[in-house]
Amino acid sequence: MGQSTQLHSHQGLIIKGCNLLPDAWLTINRMALQRELGYLQYFARLFKSKTCLTPATFRFSAQ
Repeated sequence: MGQSTQLHSHQGLIIKGCNLLPDAWLTINRMALQRELGYLQYFARLFKSKTCLTPATFRFSAQ
């Protein structure tokens, strides 16, 4: 609603990542690939640009 498709898609990836990252049983790279978040470099860059935290820092702070 009033958002571009890309912005909506990015928000979905960030929300999905925030929900999955606290689970430490998967590496962040494997999680990104298996959970359809894209390649690690893409996901990490997008995640950091939206949250100001790297996925690893977010995972550490969520535990």
